[in-house]
Amino acid sequence: MIELALLLLLGGIGPVLLAEALLARYEVVVYAAGWRSPTAARPEGLPPARGADPDRPPAAYLVYLDGIGKRRFHDTRDGGRLVKAVIAGAPELRVLGQVQPYSPLALPLANRPVWVWLRRRIGLVLFLHNVMQTFVAADRRYRPLYNRAVGSQIATQLRLAGYQRDNGIPVVMLSYSGGAQVATGAVEELWSQLRCPLWLITLGGFHNGANDITHAQHLDRLTSAGDRIERVGTWMFPQRWKLFRRSGWNRADRAGKITVHGLDPATHVGPGSYISPNARLPDGRSHLDRTADTVIALIRERLGATAKNDGPRP
Repeated sequence: MIELALLLLLGGIGPVLLAEALLARYEVVVYAAGWRSPTAARPEGLPPARGADPDRPPAAYLVYLDGIGKRRFHDTRDGGRLVKAVIAGAPELRVLGQVQPYSPLALPLANRPVWVWLRRRIGLVLFLHNVMQTFVAADRRYRPLYNRAVGSQIATQLRLAGYQRDNGIPVVMLSYSGGAQVATGAVEELWSQLRCPLWLITLGGFHNGANDITHAQHLDRLTSAGDRIERVGTWMFPQRWKLFRRSGWNRADRAGKITVHGLDPATHVGPGSYISPNARLPDGRSHLDRTADTVIALIRERLGATAKNDGPRP
């Protein structure tokens, strides 16, 4: 019902949607022309990462790429509850949540004067901006530039959080919804800059399947039969179809790099979403608790397997 209402709403704002489609390319064009580079600035008082002791190497770095509700450095979709739950349950992780997945220049949308003005008058425009950015990131004409820009942004934030090239500490990219398009696209640039072991976890991932994730060791896909929005993505992007065997997604699938985990009956958004603190499971846990528990368990499982295969890290 929520998805139907959204489609009807989008159908009634054609002119606004057209304007957003034209403007969404602006940042990636500016980046491509070399007029501006992604900024590394953060608000005063915002640490480069949270969680594990910054004076000791963490078990892994986790980069959270939020869905299209992301507008600030702080996590905005759920008030930061998912990130906080992961930090509370896995204090051995160093977590970064300030990456701006829908801005190649790393500029939070809510801090721009024109968007502040628009938010007060046409709040939906903010939502549409990030929707359009997702499609720009998926567009074959702009995808390589977008991937390089956001991958560079993530690499910079990891360095500021203490990551050093070739140190062998895994980097986990946890992405929600459209953040999966950015996460899969950032793989090549992150590998190029940091040579880090990369693991991907998508939560209701909405992406086109075209990005090459060869340098990711594994991708865990958290999904649900009740997630209609993710299912739309698997239908609308041909690279997700089995027919397109050479797509990045299908090559990774054939290589055994993709594992699917069901989180039924969660929905993509709304009171029954993956990150709902109120929706309850038969075992008494909230959907938010189960999602955080699943993410932590997957990371610890892979850390354990890595330690077993490689031996203790010097």
